Parts: sequence; structure tokens; C-alpha cells
Amino acid sequence: MNDVPDKPQLSRLFRFQWEEAQGNYVLLYPEGMVKLNQSAAEILKRCNGERDIVHIVTDLEQSFSTAGLEQDVRAFLRTATERGWLV
Repeated sequence: MNDVPDKPQLSRLFRFQWEEAQGNYVLLYPEGMVKLNQSAAEILKRCNGERDIVHIVTDLEQSFSTAGLEQDVRAFLRTATERGWLV
């Protein structure tokens, strides 16, 4: 299993963008497209290679007036890293 990077960022193989035709954010790559749910999109928006996981979680919790997201965010980041979305 791949470890989550300390300061995750999107792999150069993927492009994160709003897709009007899909009505939500997607990851584009040469072989296709991944349609993202809102939670995944909000996490990936914050993966810029400058923020560490603690800052990503804190920003999400403040933005959505909630708490206790760390475990879910870390689980998503692990999956995204395993799929090669993040480096």
C-alpha cells in the first residue's frame, strides 16, 4: 500500500477541472475521465503540494462547519494515492 504524501498534489498525468457536461468536477487523463463526488472534489481542490494533511483537514472542517473529518480524508487520500492520482 502506498503511503500518502506529506503534502499531496495531483499527479501530472491528471487534470482536475469542472466539467459542465457532467455537472461536477472530474479528473481527466489520457485514457478517460473520473467523475468525482463533491467530497472527493473538495479534498482534491486542496491538494496543491503546499498544504499538509492537517491543513487540508482543518480547511475542510472550517469551510463546512464540521469536525471529525480527518479519518475520512486520510482514507480518501490513501485511495487517491493508490490510484496514482496524487504524488
